[in-house]
Amino acid sequence: MPTSLKYPIAACIFLVLVGTPSSINATPQGFLEGQLKIIARRPVQLADENTAAAAAKNYADYPLIILSQANKKEITRVTADRTGNYRVALPPGDYILDVQRGESAHLRAKPQPFTIVANETVHVDMTIMIGSSAEAGTPQE
Repeated sequence: MPTSLKYPIAACIFLVLVGTPSSINATPQGFLEGQLKIIARRPVQLADENTAAAAAKNYADYPLIILSQANKKEITRVTADRTGNYRVALPPGDYILDVQRGESAHLRAKPQPFTIVANETVHVDMTIMIGSSAEAGTPQE
């Protein structure tokens, strides 16, 4: 075989072999979707009514985290859109949906376990209580 053909043929074989495993071993993903609900708990004050309503719509301030159930390792984060909806693709497995907790944030949320199955969508809503009485109790769903 001429030397001039050896390198292009070797390059083609290499590219075929590199591309093959990803398409053969690709596991179909599933989806998590849901609605983020933010409840602002503050003492009732007429001047604060508009402030509390505005705080409840600030979904980007409360990113959600997805943890593995087995070792509680963070897998990914998702931020709800301006209407509170979120959707993310995940490989099949068992997970926990929780909210990122800042150092100064007074919030309470109940972590939600869920399971992803290939090519299916699971719906999990998250409710967050913020404000001075958030420490008093967890939202009941």
